[in-house]
Amino acid sequence: MWYLLWSLLVTLGLCLGLWQWERADDKRRYLARLDAAPTLEAPEAPPPPGSHLILQGEYLTDATLFLDNRTHDGQLGVAVLTPLRSEDGRLWLVQRGFLPTGPSRATPEVDTPAGEVRLRGRWQAAGDEPPLFGPNREGMRLQRIELSAWDLDGDFAHDGWLHLERGPGQLAPWWTPNVVPPSRHVGYAVQWWGLALAALAVMIIGGRRLASDRRHVRDGPPPAGDA
Repeated sequence: MWYLLWSLLVTLGLCLGLWQWERADDKRRYLARLDAAPTLEAPEAPPPPGSHLILQGEYLTDATLFLDNRTHDGQLGVAVLTPLRSEDGRLWLVQRGFLPTGPSRATPEVDTPAGEVRLRGRWQAAGDEPPLFGPNREGMRLQRIELSAWDLDGDFAHDGWLHLERGPGQLAPWWTPNVVPPSRHVGYAVQWWGLALAALAVMIIGGRRLASDRRHVRDGPPPAGDA
């Protein structure tokens, strides 16, 4: 029973370490894809996630909404979300950056450039989100980005949004790809393998002591009078 229990712990540590090592490889490949992402100008086809997009058009100032409960440099605020109508008439959602608001629940105010603008940013495709408990939109604030929150003349060009990196209307950048660095996964793997090694040592040393104790009990004390 002793060896079975500790063997299971050793196996668990080895498997979890291997899993973290594989996740580190996955993250390296993902970051490599981001580095190699293409630069596209108002693409007709859905752009690959992480692509650099160049858009030209006009902001729809009155359609600006705010992604609630963002933090940046220790400040509480919102992310500014403004649709853009490109030269060909298609709609694109632009995440312009962070606007500090503090704890105030008043509707945020932000300046938006008028006229034609040329923007460059990183594309994020919409994905599956965990369920919300309550309405997504409260006034001009959103709990998460959903294109259905906008009721505009026409549909968005693609299911996703642009994180603005350069161009008029840019605010303080706060978004980065949600990626745990590969080095952290490697560290987790080493920790799990270290625990597996410790469990193996306990299994061997403890097993030997148990075997010695059992032999001592089985053999009993020497007979009285033995020299």
